[in-house]
Amino acid sequence: MAVVETENFGQIMVIRLNRPERMNALGFELRSMMADAWNEFEESKKLEVAIVTGTGKAFCAGEDMKEALERGAPGSQSKPVDDPLKDGRISKPVIAAINGFAMGGGFMLAERADLRVAVPEALFEVSEAKRWLLGGYYHAYWANLPHPVATEMAFGFRFTADRLYQMGFINRLVGKDQLMAEAISMAEHLLSLPPASRVNTLYMMRQMRPKVDEGLEALAEALHDHGEKSDLMESRLAFKEKRKPVFKGWVKPKDRYAMPTLDSVKIKK
Repeated sequence: MAVVETENFGQIMVIRLNRPERMNALGFELRSMMADAWNEFEESKKLEVAIVTGTGKAFCAGEDMKEALERGAPGSQSKPVDDPLKDGRISKPVIAAINGFAMGGGFMLAERADLRVAVPEALFEVSEAKRWLLGGYYHAYWANLPHPVATEMAFGFRFTADRLYQMGFINRLVGKDQLMAEAISMAEHLLSLPPASRVNTLYMMRQMRPKVDEGLEALAEALHDHGEKSDLMESRLAFKEKRKPVFKGWVKPKDRYAMPTLDSVKIKK
């Protein structure tokens, strides 16, 4: 069976990640097929709303660390993939129907959706702090969550679906047997609107999303290189071997205190 399945219901396209034995991890094949589905959706003259979901106990577990270890490099980008959702080129509404674990890249997939419906059993985690040299500082900022929650999220703590629902990150919380029905109901509501209203409102709401200042983005880029890079693969190897990682931390001990600053990374115009 295909690792990504699509099904159309009139003007609604359902994109289903179908790699349950790997918790729908973002291996190259899955990423490629999902990108193809997003391109098909965006280019279609008929399809107007997409629903993305998963099979099994996970929505999406994020990076396929087995592939990363085989490749000897962290991350999912073994080869470039033309993914219009990731690149922000989808011009139509996207609904995430979150059926289970949404971790790392899976959290980001849910985050890119315009509307979110989840089951109570779903668990969420921003995983950058565990796998890179900088935690996911921007996710809660995009979601307009309070700073203490943003800090907790950036450090890789897990969140229940109910907690994120209470904070407004999730629009609907429903039982597993109602998940797709609720997502389709939301899609049908969008389709009941005047077409121009749907298009214009989505465009306006996306313009209003918070954006991280370019100076802070430059600082984040520097911090991604501030530390011992071998710890990236150690994190993944320890996960595979189900053991506690042995991190080095710093190339030189003094680097611990030699932090890059906003001034040191200031963008020259």
